[in-house]
Amino acid sequence: MTSPTHDPELPRVHRFLIDFHRRQAGRTADFPGGFAALDDAYAHSRGNNHALVTGPTDPEALPRRLDALLGHLPFRLLYVLDGEVAAACRGPLERAGYTTGGTYVMRHTGPVPAHGGARTVEAEALRGPVGTSWRGFLPDVPDEVIRHLVERRAARLRAADEVRFLASYTEDGEIAAWADLYLDREAGIGQVEDLVAARAHRGKGHAGRVLDTALHLAAEAGCGLRFLTADTADWPHTWYARRGFTPVSTVHVFERA
Repeated sequence: MTSPTHDPELPRVHRFLIDFHRRQAGRTADFPGGFAALDDAYAHSRGNNHALVTGPTDPEALPRRLDALLGHLPFRLLYVLDGEVAAACRGPLERAGYTTGGTYVMRHTGPVPAHGGARTVEAEALRGPVGTSWRGFLPDVPDEVIRHLVERRAARLRAADEVRFLASYTEDGEIAAWADLYLDREAGIGQVEDLVAARAHRGKGHAGRVLDTALHLAAEAGCGLRFLTADTADWPHTWYARRGFTPVSTVHVFERA
């Protein structure tokens, strides 16, 4: 994977992400340079309880502010959009016990694929497959944690102007892979997220069918800017690169268990 290069569309992607986190949240709390996005209904979900630094902030004050905002949680999670701000914050956060990681923002720069044959489904249709998938990833956590990770999909319905849940089915009618598609037709932006293939059906093309469908639908909706995010330390970003995605930035991630 090559290092991300500057993309003139990146400010639009960042605005989309910021709006997504604010709109999905059950409540928000601002601090200088960012905000915390929180949802007590899904307290075990890091995706629903975290802070986001969106601009210049006081690096030395940040660990204390995170404790005040996220102190009711058994974890601390922070996303920083700007690389220079992240570099300034790294020292204070690491001294406070945070580990560092990253997530690529990857823009689709390849040709728009044909419709992959995945279907739009209701969140309820994904409850079983998503629960089974999370239990495989987290075999030892309490059932309440899995429940929050499954049910949090309801909060995503308010995170963008248009939200679709897509699924690829086997010939026997079983859901084999799924993803979210977030659309802002007016801004011309589409985000694909949370693409997962069920363990029993991996390597059979279902994830590709879901991704192709999402990209096709986004283009059909007039979204010329299409993107997703992928962990810098995990293999899927190389698969996305082969399917026409290019890294354009890194969202810096700081976490303390």
